[in-house]
Amino acid sequence: MRSVAQSDRNLHSCADYNGFRVTSIRLLAIDIDGTLLNAKFQVSDENLAALRRAHARGVEIALVTGRRHKFALPIAEQLGVPLTLISSNGALTRSLTGETHHRDLLPMEVARQLCHEMQAFTKHMVISFDHDQPGALAIESFAAFTGSIFGWIEKNRAFIECVNPIEKCLTTDPIQAMFCGSFDAMRMLRQSLSASAVVKHLTVLRTEYPMRDLAIIDLMNRSCSKGAAISRWAERLGISQAGVMAIGDNHNDIEMLEFAGVPVIMGNACEELTSRGWHVTSTHDDHGVARAIERFIE
Repeated sequence: MRSVAQSDRNLHSCADYNGFRVTSIRLLAIDIDGTLLNAKFQVSDENLAALRRAHARGVEIALVTGRRHKFALPIAEQLGVPLTLISSNGALTRSLTGETHHRDLLPMEVARQLCHEMQAFTKHMVISFDHDQPGALAIESFAAFTGSIFGWIEKNRAFIECVNPIEKCLTTDPIQAMFCGSFDAMRMLRQSLSASAVVKHLTVLRTEYPMRDLAIIDLMNRSCSKGAAISRWAERLGISQAGVMAIGDNHNDIEMLEFAGVPVIMGNACEELTSRGWHVTSTHDDHGVARAIERFIE
């Protein structure tokens, strides 16, 4: 991976990108975990100030996250500027006031087929729904959710119901299904999933944290991704692809970065992203979002 110093030189030296001035950026799409948030899950004062300056310049801001809407909302509200929250890897697009602009739900029958074909892994499974009451998240039991994922379980415990077998929770279309666990467990899941009949109906997205031995596999509707959501939102705002800048760090950000006219990856990005030749900013612990805004927008 390139050093922060090399990354800053790359960003600083680029006044034009793909034939347009970088000052033409009108929509800024930012991932949350590993990007906007540092290792302590905080938004730094530098990132906060830079985002507010970008908004003051007339740049539309969208937080684009794998988190569900309710779990991401406090971070979005902390920024103190009007923005759009695209959650669950592109499944939901909402304003901070709760206005729903788009939903891309997973068909219930597809979710049932997934439960049937992945029976060996349902202990690692979470199914989420678009409401904020208990049962918004369904699992079979808490037993398999240990290690670094336990913190997420604790923060969401009020919304979790145990349903065994888990497919009994499917009385309406869910937002998504998620599997999480160790790298070894999720590697076996991916192998089984790739050989299944249901996979043709799904978008399969992964998020990995090697230092925590945590891998997350999100199963979305076939048309759903961060890239599809930000493309749809840019079109609604009348903003061209060239006017979109995206910042991310993990595998589930790839489609969003591929769409953006200016794709920027974090200094802590996963290896798959660093091999794409995209611009690299500093790490999430070194205010990488602020550094990218300073170079490309200011």
